[in-house]
Amino acid sequence: MTTETAEPPLAAAQRPTPAGRLPGDLVIWLFVLLELSTFALLFLAFAFTRLSQPEIFAAGQDSLDQSVGAINTMLLITASACAAQALASVRAARPKTGARWLCGALLFGAGFLVLKSQEYMAKWHEGIDIASNDFYMLWAMLTGFHFMHVVAGCVIFTLLIRPTASGRYTAENCIPLESGCVFWHMVDLLWIVLFPLVYLLR
Repeated sequence: MTTETAEPPLAAAQRPTPAGRLPGDLVIWLFVLLELSTFALLFLAFAFTRLSQPEIFAAGQDSLDQSVGAINTMLLITASACAAQALASVRAARPKTGARWLCGALLFGAGFLVLKSQEYMAKWHEGIDIASNDFYMLWAMLTGFHFMHVVAGCVIFTLLIRPTASGRYTAENCIPLESGCVFWHMVDLLWIVLFPLVYLLR
């Protein structure tokens, strides 16, 4: 039976990882590098296409709801904070607390998906799709690709909750949980770049 200790999660989070080892599995870091490179190319495509079509891109950006984008930003950042606290709790031998934090991360991630889906449906009802112009094509590509990553992150959280609650992961052996957190932090980082680039910068 796993018992929870009184060590604060923050103190556990500050405990250094073993020398020479990144948190999580090496494969997840290679995947992160690949995904960051892919998104970097998409970001560059968006930026350069905007230079050649400033009026179309300005009109497209004006049609987007910045307040929804800002709420989605807060949802993802909050989910990242929950994921970090889940990992800290596990390292502090508090698996059930860690599982609850993962549930919180899943909830906020799902909130992002709901709001983003509503945004897509609103554009669809306005008669806007990827064939409308280059702005909406790139907007759909960037946000849609990111949307799929959020879905993957939520699936990962779902798969991690039960083993975390059962105490399968410990401070010395929590690579799957670390990998899941690394993936989600990548998703969060990508949106932090995507949101101002697509929604705010003129």
